[in-house]
Amino acid sequence: MTRFKLPPFSRRGIIGAGAATLIGPSAFAQSMLGGGGATPAPAAPSGGGSSGGDPAINVSGAQNQPIPIAIAPFEDTSGTGAQITSVIGSDLTHSGLFRALDQSSFVPNSVNNGTPVWQNWTLLGAQGLVTGSVTDAGGGQLRVEFRLWNVQQQQQLQGTAYTTTADNWRRIAHIIADSVYQQMIGEKGYFDSRVAYISETGTTTSPIRRLAVMDYDGANNQFLTDGSSMAISPQYNPVRQQLAFVSFQGDNPRVYLFDLQSGSTRLVGAYGDMTIGPRFSPDGNSLLMSVSKNGGSAIVKTDLSGGGMTELTDYSSINVTPCYSPDGSQIVFNSDRDGNQQLFVMGADGSGAKRISFGPGRYAEPCWSPRGDLITYTFWGSGGFSIGVMAPDGTGERILTQGFLVENSTFCPNGRVIMFDRQSPTAGGHDSRLVTIGIDGFNEQMVDTPTYGSDPSWGPLLA
Repeated sequence: MTRFKLPPFSRRGIIGAGAATLIGPSAFAQSMLGGGGATPAPAAPSGGGSSGGDPAINVSGAQNQPIPIAIAPFEDTSGTGAQITSVIGSDLTHSGLFRALDQSSFVPNSVNNGTPVWQNWTLLGAQGLVTGSVTDAGGGQLRVEFRLWNVQQQQQLQGTAYTTTADNWRRIAHIIADSVYQQMIGEKGYFDSRVAYISETGTTTSPIRRLAVMDYDGANNQFLTDGSSMAISPQYNPVRQQLAFVSFQGDNPRVYLFDLQSGSTRLVGAYGDMTIGPRFSPDGNSLLMSVSKNGGSAIVKTDLSGGGMTELTDYSSINVTPCYSPDGSQIVFNSDRDGNQQLFVMGADGSGAKRISFGPGRYAEPCWSPRGDLITYTFWGSGGFSIGVMAPDGTGERILTQGFLVENSTFCPNGRVIMFDRQSPTAGGHDSRLVTIGIDGFNEQMVDTPTYGSDPSWGPLLA
């Protein structure tokens, strides 16, 4: 086994000891690089390798009919095997592209000396099969092995072993699920990621809003601020362990940076009457913000290394909620320069602003997909509030979901799922829950958080 030394907070750095390819146990098996022998796992973001060929399943077909996949109970001497398989199944099911088969339907002894008994899995209709084991490696370490099999072709697609600390089992499960997703769909998954959000407690008249982070599925929640000053609008830095957010520590809202490694906070945006709506550039070195003064609001760019502030629009109208395209060449934002709130796209230098929304209502809070193909937004009109998507030129507009109040949408790292907050009226005011939905408008699911939640910002894969 080849072991890798990695920098802190990289995906494998957090795992610890690295990963290795497993030799296939049967004539049908292959190493994850397609060869016949044991090959060191490359330093790929998923902790494993790829066959380099076409995906096992076409994603368009998976959207119409989820892929039936069997996740066999891992052989286990550590006490965490059942938990790991449960998280893998939950992750894959969450995507809407997989259907995890019920383990109670599995035929006993359907994996013999590490090799699947193919006919038993074929009878269940499984197209994919995950097998594995978890062993106590001593010194507070676990060794987790997994194999992914194509049941139809009766061959191994991937085999990888990980060594990690015992309390990191959930992270390993997410990484395995990402590997399965990538092998079978043909693109990176999104399960090994975190979400920043605002935790909401207190009353309607005296709310307490704290900055918080969690795994994408709501696990491992951490509160980062104590609530003594209201926090809103967190945004993940796409390349660093860092959040931008708005805080009311003084008389006016200002933009701050929170360092997730040190826990330190520093002021980076204190312009005009208010500074709000921070969004990082794709390289993580600058922030877009909206600055209010003289009755208007301008989009500005602030260099985080101390290079100063540049105004990209003027203050003659309300220009807010900017967001970069993934290549950094364009910015989408919300402006009332044509009379009511609409979406505009301009060059990264502020040039060539062009309106892209024309529906019978108001548009706000645009967010550009990391794939570059869609912009999500909040819309409100005579029918209430909606979350929608459109192409960057404004074509193909469609509504994904509606509600009493739905807003603050953010894309997952591969652009196939959106998270937003959904508010519902209650006797004492309203609640606020975080929800995910596919970009096709299906598979809406609530995220379990310890308090009410709003303002989600989906971070990058923990690579």
